[in-house]
Amino acid sequence: MSNPDTADPYAQDGPYAWFRLAISILLSTIGGAGMWVVVIVLPDVQADFGVDRAGASLPYTATMAGFAIGNYILGRFVDRYGIVPPVIASAIFLAAGFGLAAVSRNVLLFTLAQGVLIGLGTAATFGPLVADISHWFLKRRGLAVACAASGNYLAGVLWPSFIQWNLQTADWRETYLVIGIICLVTMIPLALILRRPPPESALASSPSGPGFGSQSTGLSPTALQALLVIAGLSCCVAMSMPQVHIVAYCVDLGYGIAPGADMIALMTGMGVVSRLISGMLADRIGGIRTLLIGSVLQCAALFLYIPFNGLASLYLVSLIFGLSQGGIVPSYAVIVREYLPAREAGRRVGLVMMSTILGMALGGWLSGLIYDLTGSYQAAFMNGIAWNFLNMAIMVFILFRGRPRAAVT
Repeated sequence: MSNPDTADPYAQDGPYAWFRLAISILLSTIGGAGMWVVVIVLPDVQADFGVDRAGASLPYTATMAGFAIGNYILGRFVDRYGIVPPVIASAIFLAAGFGLAAVSRNVLLFTLAQGVLIGLGTAATFGPLVADISHWFLKRRGLAVACAASGNYLAGVLWPSFIQWNLQTADWRETYLVIGIICLVTMIPLALILRRPPPESALASSPSGPGFGSQSTGLSPTALQALLVIAGLSCCVAMSMPQVHIVAYCVDLGYGIAPGADMIALMTGMGVVSRLISGMLADRIGGIRTLLIGSVLQCAALFLYIPFNGLASLYLVSLIFGLSQGGIVPSYAVIVREYLPAREAGRRVGLVMMSTILGMALGGWLSGLIYDLTGSYQAAFMNGIAWNFLNMAIMVFILFRGRPRAAVT
């Protein structure tokens, strides 16, 4: 006699859930183009518009701002209308943004296209997709969330290669138009595949299993959300130091640009591995403990950057850093599902994801400022370590307040 829970292909952890996860990863990889394209074409954009490096970097900052805000705004739409409308809007925003950027005649219009359209469009393929897929898994929710969150890292592996290949026969404007068309014609059909709403049991207010949605801290949802926002900001201020400045650090040490770029690729690749391992770990020990392990390892890697500045040592430390930090951000989505209402997952996951993105932006700027003031990156690494300790303190506080939520009878 078959078990009715496993017989239903649309049940949590069922065949459809895994199929839906594959579509979500594909959507995240395609939509993640918005995060990476402007970085690759930056030198061409600078030459085209005749601006300095700071002016050419402004569109990236605008993109990240739109990306951060969009995670929260579109997350609220997911709670109310499901994932399909935000992803379709994402495809339209990306197509319009890449098209407008391609015909821009000044850097201001280009920046607006990047921030308002491309940034917002990219956002739907990160936090909102992660929140949606969390409803479809119970026993393997940690792994599923980590896989969905890996899409933007995969975008960082695949899109730069495509852009470099396309730039051999076309300029950056034509490349933007091609990418806009790809997003429009692929994302809308993929979004329509996700029309089925989550199982009603996944949105139940009472705990539906021993691992997720069953924990309480005794804090109000608002207070806990505020702590998670501060934790997300602080861990990513620390995380941004190597990711944003490793190329400049290698140049300062006399190694040149190429090794620094290789280290970024190494961090990103190991970040995917880290996310998958952390997802499996979260299914066993929960999101808080998983995030705390990653945060401790990230802090240790930041310490290692200070005494070890040989080229081989930097490659090794960058590998360690990538393996430690990749699983931190997806763990926040697991924590939200452990401690906060399921029906509010979209906006609550989106808010924490927004804080992590803002933390990356703040940390990149702070590290540069500290370098300008001290003439060295040593103090910048120490600044990152201090923020990392704040993150660990918050996680320890939540961990020790945690207890199983009383069952509803």
